[in-house]
Amino acid sequence: MGSQGKRAGSRRGPKQKAPARAPLLGLALGVTLSVVAWGYLVYAAIDFGASARGGERNAWYFLGLASLGAVACLFMGLMLVARLLRRLGITSGPRPPRPWQIVEDDEPEAPLDATREITPIVRPPGGRRAAR
Repeated sequence: MGSQGKRAGSRRGPKQKAPARAPLLGLALGVTLSVVAWGYLVYAAIDFGASARGGERNAWYFLGLASLGAVACLFMGLMLVARLLRRLGITSGPRPPRPWQIVEDDEPEAPLDATREITPIVRPPGGRRAAR
């Protein structure tokens, strides 16, 4: 029941390989662990804060350490989320500057004063639509 003729062939394309999921799984696991560690350290900081207000002097040091650890875990978790979103293709990296936005001067940068002229950004010919 297949077609016949000179250009008859399969209409199916070659099977595509599934993308590697191991790096994504590692990032997701890292995000999960850092958020769990952050929650535990916040809970510990609250507990050490209550002990410190009760009169224990060493609890202030543990409170500071738990707070710094919680900040570090939250920062690491947010960085891992950013990497995960970039790998999934949801976000993209920073765009390079457009050629007309780069202004090169042969002279070193001098302090801005009233006698110096300000170099305007050169716009592309044809306006915004032509630049696309």
